[in-house]
Amino acid sequence: MNNREGYVFWRLAYSFISDYGYRVVQLFENQKELWLEKLENKKAPIIRMLLHDLDWSNAMQRDIEFTAYNGEKVRKQIGKGKLNVLNIYVSKFPPVDEYEYRLEKPFINPQGNKTTVTSILMTSEDLEKGFKGLSLKLGRDTHLEVEDDYSDQEVEELKKSALNLAINKVKAEREILLGGKPLITYVFIVIQLAVFLWLELNGGSTNTSTLIKYGAKVNALIYQGEWWRLITPVFLHIGFLHLVMNTVALYFLGTAVEGIFGKSRFLFIYLLAGFTGFIASFLFSSNISAGASGAIFGCFGALLYFGVIYPKLFFRTMGMNIMVVLGINLVFGFSASGIDNAGHLGGLAGGFLAAGITHFPKKKKPLLQVTFLIASLAIIWSSLSYGFSSFAQSKDENSNLIMAEEFVKQGKYDQAYKLLRDTEQNADNLSERTYFLLSFVEIKKNMLNDAKTHLQKAIQLDPKLDEAYFNLALIYLEQNDLKQAKINAEKAASLEPQKEQYTDLVKEINQH
Repeated sequence: MNNREGYVFWRLAYSFISDYGYRVVQLFENQKELWLEKLENKKAPIIRMLLHDLDWSNAMQRDIEFTAYNGEKVRKQIGKGKLNVLNIYVSKFPPVDEYEYRLEKPFINPQGNKTTVTSILMTSEDLEKGFKGLSLKLGRDTHLEVEDDYSDQEVEELKKSALNLAINKVKAEREILLGGKPLITYVFIVIQLAVFLWLELNGGSTNTSTLIKYGAKVNALIYQGEWWRLITPVFLHIGFLHLVMNTVALYFLGTAVEGIFGKSRFLFIYLLAGFTGFIASFLFSSNISAGASGAIFGCFGALLYFGVIYPKLFFRTMGMNIMVVLGINLVFGFSASGIDNAGHLGGLAGGFLAAGITHFPKKKKPLLQVTFLIASLAIIWSSLSYGFSSFAQSKDENSNLIMAEEFVKQGKYDQAYKLLRDTEQNADNLSERTYFLLSFVEIKKNMLNDAKTHLQKAIQLDPKLDEAYFNLALIYLEQNDLKQAKINAEKAASLEPQKEQYTDLVKEINQH
């Protein structure tokens, strides 16, 4: 074997790495066997190259079987259902006996029939034939200009160039994936653990009053100017299971995002995603909400941005896993009850936008970043403008009702009355729940005629609302209208005969 075969071997290797985007998986000690990988290439995800003079075809066959055996191990390591290995021999001469039939058909590994080896022979005496076969297998022209002979120095320099190129590509990828050790992720984990402990010691993390007191998202309070409730809920969690799930998710996703984007960028991505998540929740959900889920979905969004900018690296490293986990979370969120899907989707979008604003360390793209910044500001401004509009507030009856119920629990009847009256004046098509709660507050404030009016409206909307009939009966009894008191008390008792207070009231009225 002379230097021409060595040059062809390393020139092909250089071309695969430089032009085709392959990575070096393994280089044997003799530096005459090289394995390359590019899993997104469906035709040849794995290339195995061997620089060796093939004297006999049976030796070639044994080597093909050996390649299939190693290819099967590679298939299991990367988790592929099936694997195609392109096996390239670079030799001065072909085997002296019949060998063509061994190359005509791909060899299928008999153990599982999942690894296929397609072999090509490139000899010095007929390189054109080898290049044509290689071009056919890869689906593109692989022809290289090759001289008759090369010096040892030329081959050595070409080999060094190919290996240095492979090493530099790996270093560049590691710099992207491992931009720095995570710190902010651990800070956020400590904060949410500490806040959870504080909630448990001051009323309980599942207690609505405690959650509201310490910053949960409550639309009615946000309408009143407590804008910080669009960010403080990121650090609150409702129950131990909620905390554990979000902490585990933050550990795995946060460290990945912080490693890629760096500490300051991750801090911005996480907080902006949490903010946009609760803006979306504010717009589309009237329920009390808390948790880091929106910010965590923002980590998904940042990784998707990484996938858009570096699609090959993304899908070779984490892409499919991220897509599958994200898909499972979205499906679970839409199929299960009690999950703030609006917050999740808002956080996902916010994380993607935030990643576009910051981009990657040492890789500035001013025009792209400014575009993402303008788009983000426009979306946030328009969302908040709509959320605080009188039209949106008039549609958010449930949020005001939740807050009014909380005021009632705390004995703050004046505040509950003001909130419910504002709701009555601004909202369209109120439910019986609002009218009934408003009547209850009016009874507490000794506004019996108003309470009677609102109870009658509640009954019009729900003729089976037994509590409304009962309260009406009490009001009429207080006003000495025994006839109406009896009618309403008997109606309540007929709807819920098992409630003794209803039947007792009927008896009391009859005694009068």
